[in-house]
Amino acid sequence: MNTLKSKSWGELSQSQKAAALAGGAVQLALLLSALNDLRRRPQDQINGPKKLWFVAVFVNFIGPATYFRFGRKE
Repeated sequence: MNTLKSKSWGELSQSQKAAALAGGAVQLALLLSALNDLRRRPQDQINGPKKLWFVAVFVNFIGPATYFRFGRKE
């Protein structure tokens, strides 16, 4: 049986560390962009309640992407 074992940060290769940091940077950029857009956009330009979208954007990658695709009225 093959089980996946979690590695500590020190056990990762340099490329694995770089990939993890890049993924974290992308996630942070998406989150901050979505929060900034939510803060500036009036309620009448948002599909659904702002408070719900505020919580949803904290779901990694999926939340901000969903907000940008479905949460804003064009």
